[in-house]
Amino acid sequence: MIAKPLKPKRCKAPGCRSLFVPRSSWAKACSPECSEVIAAQVREKKARQEALEDRRVTKEKLSALEPLAKLEKRAETQVNAYVRARDHYKRLGCVSCDKPWDWVGRWNASHFRSVGAASGLRYHLWNIQSACWVCNQIFSGRIADYEPVLVQRIGQERVDWLKAQNKPVRYSREYLERLRAIFAKKTRRMLARIKEIP
Repeated sequence: MIAKPLKPKRCKAPGCRSLFVPRSSWAKACSPECSEVIAAQVREKKARQEALEDRRVTKEKLSALEPLAKLEKRAETQVNAYVRARDHYKRLGCVSCDKPWDWVGRWNASHFRSVGAASGLRYHLWNIQSACWVCNQIFSGRIADYEPVLVQRIGQERVDWLKAQNKPVRYSREYLERLRAIFAKKTRRMLARIKEIP
């Protein structure tokens, strides 16, 4: 049986691309020089992939060395950004005073139960409301004024539940990293919604 002649192919070497009749179906280059260029390209691609993998492993190792307190703070920063965006979208003013939602000063995310008193509520959305920086930082949240407004927003039953939570909680690295990623996405979506408001 006579073998069928192979059809001409384009050389895969960058800069060549000339037509040639291959000796076998797997041939990619028209000459030994072009074969070497293709092999060098494959080696370079493999080296790049290995470098990327090394960087990924190094990043994971560094992340494992990062202090837990830093991860907690980064997660809290992201949750707080979401709370500020959420309350702006809902047009809720300061939880502790009469400043309206469109006040042009600096807004904080204020905790009803402090992180020190109830670490298990640090990231709980019922426990965090937008407040002006004056109430939150200078007057420590004005909790006496905060509570009645919080009852209006989430209901007495939920406020009572928040008050009953006193068990300290330690968060894992995986939980904190996942929490930060989730709230980064939620914040982006909420900010996009705000832009759509006429």
